[in-house]
Amino acid sequence: MLYETRDNKIQTPLDQPSREQIHEKLAAFEKEGFRVLGIAWREVPLDHPHAVLSDETGLVFAGFACFLDPPKASASAALSALQKSDVMVKIVTGDSELVTQHICTQLKILIIGILTGKEIAQMDDSALRVKVESANLFCRVNPSQKDRVILALKARGHVVGYLGDGINDAPPLHSADVGLSVDSAVDVAKEAADMILLNHDLNVIHAGVLEGRRTFGNIMKYIMMGTSSNFGNMFSMAGAALFLPFLPMLPTQILLNNILYDLSEVPIPLDKVDAEELRKPRELDINFIRNYMLVIGPISSVFDFLTFYIMLTLLEADEALFQTGWFIESLCTQVLVIFIIRTRGNPLKSRAHPILVATSLTVVVLAVIIPFTPLGTYFGFVPPPARFYFILAVMVITYLIVVEVAKRSFYRRYNSFAKSNRYPFLNQN
Repeated sequence: MLYETRDNKIQTPLDQPSREQIHEKLAAFEKEGFRVLGIAWREVPLDHPHAVLSDETGLVFAGFACFLDPPKASASAALSALQKSDVMVKIVTGDSELVTQHICTQLKILIIGILTGKEIAQMDDSALRVKVESANLFCRVNPSQKDRVILALKARGHVVGYLGDGINDAPPLHSADVGLSVDSAVDVAKEAADMILLNHDLNVIHAGVLEGRRTFGNIMKYIMMGTSSNFGNMFSMAGAALFLPFLPMLPTQILLNNILYDLSEVPIPLDKVDAEELRKPRELDINFIRNYMLVIGPISSVFDFLTFYIMLTLLEADEALFQTGWFIESLCTQVLVIFIIRTRGNPLKSRAHPILVATSLTVVVLAVIIPFTPLGTYFGFVPPPARFYFILAVMVITYLIVVEVAKRSFYRRYNSFAKSNRYPFLNQN
């Protein structure tokens, strides 16, 4: 192979010193972040039909074509925000090691380990699963190697998102838990992706992560509240049936109770989530939900039985008054406890969404006034005496305080056991 000097006239054999000089120049360009193409030529007849692989011999090296594609100004801050949100950022690219290191420097990404495509090719899947944990930079990888990296991370138990816009990104986009591409990507990449970003900004991804965690947090609020209250109501209903000569609540009254309760919780998806809940990813932990239910649920039953005792002794309630009293107490405690359960911290310092506050208080007011309306008569309710409402206020406030104390105790014990993967109330095999 020959190479041309700068005057493009003298062609010199490409000996070893010349090759080393060219490689040094290539490395210098790559260290500056340039993507580099080598350009070479040869003369062929005008009637040469088409180029084939054998034509790539006897070429004259002409030089380099350098391309600079710097990251967006907002990329560094977005990646930093992702890392602060406990999202591991790993770069998987076909670019050379030097180019990628320069980009990482610009993005202020600390390189903890590097794997090249050549090294990955020499590893089996089990070895790669070990190495992917200690590397955050994967260079000179082909499409199948990108896919292997994603599958190795998933095999380690990670939830993996992958962002790519080229043909080579199609396999990993398909294998990732969440494949992300942009609207300007090639069709193959867009078809393989799960989501298409219309705004070419990494801050969109960070915002999406936080929104996903907020949604998950609100789902957990409803699950924990629903399981706890239903668990308690089940025992209350079963226990009352053992000693009462009548139903503690009629089927139609139970349906009305459930409808009003569900209406009060409709705005939960709009509710705010504490900053602590957004800092780290969380999983749907069935053991956590079960333990929470076993702690909070019985408290509801205790106050239900206390209501039964008061209705039968202090108020000497008949069937209709008993059912009315439990309907009001049950609905008030179920609805208001959301303000305790919705946060792991102090409920007085964590403000709920105004719409959630409005719907919850509206349902509580409805529970109080329904017995005085024709609708209450239709459902078999009767107006309770005035002293019932004084007793109700004391019981509801006491119930909320007890639940708050139990909640804080639960989280203290749960957090202390979480690091050892054990749960504070049930032994795990």
